[in-house]
Amino acid sequence: MPYIKVYIHFVWSTKNRYPFLSTIEARQLVWKHIKDNANSKGIYIDYVNGFEDHCHCLISMGFNQNIEKIMQLIKGESSFWINKNKHLFPCLKGKRFEWQEEYFALSVSESILNRVRNYIKNQENHHKKKTFKKEYDEIVEKYKIDV
Repeated sequence: MPYIKVYIHFVWSTKNRYPFLSTIEARQLVWKHIKDNANSKGIYIDYVNGFEDHCHCLISMGFNQNIEKIMQLIKGESSFWINKNKHLFPCLKGKRFEWQEEYFALSVSESILNRVRNYIKNQENHHKKKTFKKEYDEIVEKYKIDV
């Protein structure tokens, strides 16, 4: 059996960065569902959180998993679940929920796991000071991502 320890920090937004998850209650429901669903599929989410228009997940990848499949399973299934349970999300205001197709997947060194966890944990406070657009632009610049 292979022994693998690879952490990836995933970040993705709602379609057109629309604030579908504008209440803390909605976000908590979605993050819990994402974690529970991922767990049922053998995907280990170390930490999940976000803000009204995006999600952060710190995931420890298994030996038989790949980034594309993980994102497909998490984003696709959670969109389906949110739309199926619209009655739980009055913040949708009759709109169809969707995640943006694009996402970031950034490797995380063991030495900074706690810093990444804290960053994800503190999204509410973080976004009182900085918009997701600004954060997005900083990630693109810092990691030299060609968008």
